[in-house]
Amino acid sequence: MNNYELMVIFTPVLSDDDFKASQKKYTDYIKSIGGEIVHENPWGLKSLAYPIQKKTTGLYWVMEYKAPSNLNEQLKIQLLRDDNVLRHMFTVLDKYAVEYNNKKRSGVPTGTEKVEG
Repeated sequence: MNNYELMVIFTPVLSDDDFKASQKKYTDYIKSIGGEIVHENPWGLKSLAYPIQKKTTGLYWVMEYKAPSNLNEQLKIQLLRDDNVLRHMFTVLDKYAVEYNNKKRSGVPTGTEKVEG
């Protein structure tokens, strides 16, 4: 199984319950195909760099997961069919990215922080 990160931008008109339901739908889908959710991080409402479908903001959600390589193509089809999804992006994580994410979540210094003084 490979490590992946998925960032999804949902339409900003979703209620909190709908936003959570959409997140759950995709986590359940990944689990049903044999994937494993490592970490989820809903960023919430953020400004977009450019308008998408006449919207200037979006609800961001980032998820790190482990899955077989064929899962991404099936998940991509589901994301493209969903009217609530403005954009999505898959990233393959190498062992260094996985290690960096683990350190960042646990609060261990990663070496990229600014030093005050």
